[in-house]
Amino acid sequence: MLLASLEFPPIGEIVEWKKFIGINKPSLLYFASVIITLTIFGLAARKKALVPTGIQTIAESGVEFVRDSIIMQMMGPEGLSWMPYLTALFFFWLFANIWEVIPPVLFPAAARMAMPMTLALFTWAIYNYVGIKKQGFGGYMKSSLFPPGVPKALYILVTPIELLSTFIVRPFSLMVRIFANELAGHLLLVTFSVLTATLFAKSILIVIMPVSFAMLCAMTLFEVLVVFLQAFIFTILTAVYIGGAMHPEH
Repeated sequence: MLLASLEFPPIGEIVEWKKFIGINKPSLLYFASVIITLTIFGLAARKKALVPTGIQTIAESGVEFVRDSIIMQMMGPEGLSWMPYLTALFFFWLFANIWEVIPPVLFPAAARMAMPMTLALFTWAIYNYVGIKKQGFGGYMKSSLFPPGVPKALYILVTPIELLSTFIVRPFSLMVRIFANELAGHLLLVTFSVLTATLFAKSILIVIMPVSFAMLCAMTLFEVLVVFLQAFIFTILTAVYIGGAMHPEH
């Protein structure tokens, strides 16, 4: 009887929002995320206090996190020139997907494929450009397809794998990872929200409602962690790919 009363919204209503003034809502979320990112770092740059407070603390902590946990670990000192891009990338994904737990939006922008695909292809273009610039076209292709230290007899197996991995699988996996995780988390939150609302409407089952509501709260907190992790993973993989193009010996 309870299952009969559960009415889940169609998948189209969950991931496809109607356009607003000719722009769909995910696009508005992306615009808002860009503006928030630029505002935070713009205001922080204007303050330049010796002892940071408020928004300057947030900005400097974010920069230090990206520098120490991503760039220095994956790229080394030479990668510091990429810190503005990687910092902006991390905060952009963080703000774009944190909308998932902010009423009345409750939607992660990456649950639509377009932007994950665009930034994954942008990363693909960047690390290939860096590799060709640093090593030359021939040197880059050689280091990518014929990794040093591998017995020559194994190149017949290794080279096709490296070709697929470097030039096809990397951008695809980068795109699908953040898209699939954010969409799955969104569907889970919708499921527990519908279950909580349905149980709340059933007076006989009101005792059970706190359980589903507790699960909804737990899943919401978990999704906040997932949003942070997905922003971190996308950024750190971008750093790994660029660093690998800069330092083929690694």
